Amino acid sequence: MAGVEQITVETGEAGMRLDRWFKSHYPGLGFGHLQKLLRSGQVRVDGGRAKSDTRIEPGQVVRVPPLDVDQKGGAPLTHKTLRGVDDGEALSKMILYEDAKVFVFDKPSGLAVQGGSGVTRSVDSMLEAFRSKKGEKPRLVHRLDRDTSGALVVARTRLAAMKLAESFRGRDAKKTYWALVKGVPPKREDKISTWLVKETTLDGDRMRVAAHGEKGADHAVSYYRIVEQAAQTLSWLEMEPHTGRTHQLRVHAAHIGCPIIGDPKYFEADTNWDFPGGMQNRLHLHARRIVIPHPDGGKIDVTAPLPPHMRQSWNLLGFDEASAE
Repeated sequence: MAGVEQITVETGEAGMRLDRWFKSHYPGLGFGHLQKLLRSGQVRVDGGRAKSDTRIEPGQVVRVPPLDVDQKGGAPLTHKTLRGVDDGEALSKMILYEDAKVFVFDKPSGLAVQGGSGVTRSVDSMLEAFRSKKGEKPRLVHRLDRDTSGALVVARTRLAAMKLAESFRGRDAKKTYWALVKGVPPKREDKISTWLVKETTLDGDRMRVAAHGEKGADHAVSYYRIVEQAAQTLSWLEMEPHTGRTHQLRVHAAHIGCPIIGDPKYFEADTNWDFPGGMQNRLHLHARRIVIPHPDGGKIDVTAPLPPHMRQSWNLLGFDEASAE
């Protein structure tokens, strides 16, 4: 059990109620226990007593006494918490599933899958630490965007890589994503079918919806359903990409008028729209579940927990993860 902690409130937590902040950081801490700690003055904000409905601001320091629960259900897996941790240990912390042929990692938001300009560390480079005794390095078989968190499948052998890559190409892999989007889509559930083409802009490459037959355009199909919504302001979508185009779900969400919250490329808010207080302005897209044929037969079915910034938003909105089951 840890001693007293002094935790600084982050920018994305501006305006949060103190009880919501605790629910986000310590999901296992009961409401009654928190009330007792507040009444006895063991929890303080900037050295002063506080109440459960106290609104906190960035830079304030919350005094957290020793608790019988782990922070965020254990050390929260984020790109920041893996800094300074060697590659082998970092990858070990990320494992959701492993056997002799396959790894499934819980990739944090902010960690690139492959190298590129401005990328100093990627899953691909980290996999050097997992070379087998025969000298074989695990192989990537699909990708997630840098800012997308969640389930990432990696093959441990060349033959497994061939079979898994074939499953992704043949669309035998079922990928389920969770997204928090602006507004409410026109239908409770629907299919989105467009053509997408890559274009170069001052902000780097991005995808746009193209006309059928346009040079370089690829067909893209996604499915979505609304799980829950917060009035007409925000919706929690379960999304499934049928094809695997670059930024497909992000472009498709924007295409139906409901861009994904915190998307730096495709979220173009109107001037009347304010980013919700207490939420972090980061991409709210998570590879929640992957179901894929195992190279040796049978199926792999793995679910990745929500990353801390999305769990914080779910707590703030009162969304229950069980609603999607």
